[in-house]
Amino acid sequence: MSRKPVHLAVYDTYADWETGHATAYLARAGYEIRTAGPSREPVTSIGGLRVQPACALDDVRPSGSSLLILPGADLWDAGDDLAPFARKAREFLDAGVPVAAICGATVGLAREGLLDDREHTSAISFYLAATGYGGGERYVDADAVTDRGLITAGPTEPVAFAREIFQLLGVYDGEVLDAWYRLFHDSDAEAYAVLEKAQASG
Repeated sequence: MSRKPVHLAVYDTYADWETGHATAYLARAGYEIRTAGPSREPVTSIGGLRVQPACALDDVRPSGSSLLILPGADLWDAGDDLAPFARKAREFLDAGVPVAAICGATVGLAREGLLDDREHTSAISFYLAATGYGGGERYVDADAVTDRGLITAGPTEPVAFAREIFQLLGVYDGEVLDAWYRLFHDSDAEAYAVLEKAQASG
């Protein structure tokens, strides 16, 4: 089955560990992962990885994408350099295409007003409250939250973040999704057999 690509936003200081589970297993499920930067100039992650974006953010269209993933980055807290990525998230959501934001990217979405009317989570409630956003009553103290096409998670929950993405896109569901989460989050060796069986029959 042909699938539209998943777009992974990349920018200087992006947190390279926050999206690895999601992108690796999306790729295994047949999704092309396309990196989108502020331009096509190389960017450098917090971990020092130098990445050449496949495309510039301005060239990304919701109609050509399955999902936009926004990782955290020091730059989300340092000013408005990444505001165009939050505006792109609005464009995606308005078009009915999902967005997944983790860690500092949730602050960008709060400033953009995208969390005012959706349940969401982040690192901690007062991290978002400092933006002055209007969605404080909708903050949920959970590992990851999905509401109307928007996934949010805190910086310590890359596995839960991936779980929500897989469920939303239909990559895994039911006991297979639960087993994937238990294996990578809880190191539950018994979950491996469930995944192995599912892959053999898939």
